Amino acid sequence: MCGPGSSFMEAALAEARAAATRGEVPIGAVVVRNGEILAADGNRTLELRDPTAHAEMLAIRSACQALGSERLPDCDLYVTLEPCPMCAAAISFARIRRLYYAARDPKGGAVESGVRLFHQPTCHHAPDVYDGIAEGTASELLRGFFRDRR
Repeated sequence: MCGPGSSFMEAALAEARAAATRGEVPIGAVVVRNGEILAADGNRTLELRDPTAHAEMLAIRSACQALGSERLPDCDLYVTLEPCPMCAAAISFARIRRLYYAARDPKGGAVESGVRLFHQPTCHHAPDVYDGIAEGTASELLRGFFRDRR
C-alpha cells in the first residue's frame, strides 16, 4: 500500500485489529482533518452493548465532540469496510468531505453496494468516495476473524 492516505488507512487497520482482539468484528475508522488524525476507533458493539457502536459512528462522534460541531465538512473518513446504511447516513449528515474505504461489502454495504445511499435523490450530501485502499489486507483481516469463529 502506498500513496496519499495510506498511513491513514494503516491507522484504520490498526483500529480494526484492536477491535478483533476485543472480540469485535474487525472494522476500524479514522477521521482526518488538515493531514492529522482527529479521531479513531474500532467496532465496539459488544463492549458497549450498542448496535450503533460501529467504528465510523464512534469516530464521527469523537471528531464532532473535538471540534464542537455536528458537521465535519473539512474532514475525511478512512474506514476498513464499505459503510452500512446507518454509517453512510451519518457520513452524509456529518457532511464528511471524502470517504476512503478498503473492502467492498456486497452484503451490508450502502455506498457502492446495496442501497447506494449517496446516489439517492433524498441524500442531502454525498462525499467524494475512493475505494480499494488496502482492500486485500482489510478483506483478509475480516475473513480470518470469521474463519476463526467457525
